[in-house]
Amino acid sequence: MSVTNQLLCVFRVDIEIRGLQERLESAERFLGEQTKKLATLGTQSDSLQTQIRQLKATTADAEGESERLKVHIDDLREKMNSASTNKEYKAFLSEVNNLKEQRATHDEKAIEGFEKVEELESKFGELESSKSDRDKVRGVAETDRQNRADEIADKLAELRTKRETLVIDVPKHALVIYEELLEARGDDAMAPMEIADRKRHEYVCGSSMMAVPVEVAASLMQGKLTLSPNDGCILYLTEEDEEELSKAFKK
Repeated sequence: MSVTNQLLCVFRVDIEIRGLQERLESAERFLGEQTKKLATLGTQSDSLQTQIRQLKATTADAEGESERLKVHIDDLREKMNSASTNKEYKAFLSEVNNLKEQRATHDEKAIEGFEKVEELESKFGELESSKSDRDKVRGVAETDRQNRADEIADKLAELRTKRETLVIDVPKHALVIYEELLEARGDDAMAPMEIADRKRHEYVCGSSMMAVPVEVAASLMQGKLTLSPNDGCILYLTEEDEEELSKAFKK
């Protein structure tokens, strides 16, 4: 068996392995996306909770200050009722009016706080609902990822064992070239050389779909490791084309 055919056997196994791994990687990417989205919702939820706690504390302070001022105002009103002079009465009245303005400010702040808390709690509820839904989606994604991993585990182990057996007889330099191309080009690491016109000795690289010289066909027929002069992939011949070219080169 030529080095090209040896590599082609390895390549076909690698394509199967990559196909199975891509199925698993697709499930893992989806799971990762759901995990990330859930984490984002969790961060937003924590932020809202912090805002709600802080706002409730600020609102409670405003409410408490309003109540304190109310007690003070009520106390001043009692003193107004027992004021002995008009001057004293007016002093109490002025202070009451000033405190009423302060209280109104705190009341307004408390009302705004209650409304904002209600708004944020509504958003928090919606966010928690979204978290719950996303968590369910993530759970399904996690199950799907595990199922895919279980489904392909035996087949992957079988293919990897087969690959280990196949590469034993492949020359090391050829294997290095192949594996570098596989890393760089993936499924395009190898491609067939196609016969465009046998009589005119016209051939095409199956990867780039560009013409290659007759010397490439000759190299392949000699069993040599042959790279496409167009894009550098490893070229090979199908059994049918190899048989057809064999007749042509014999002539």
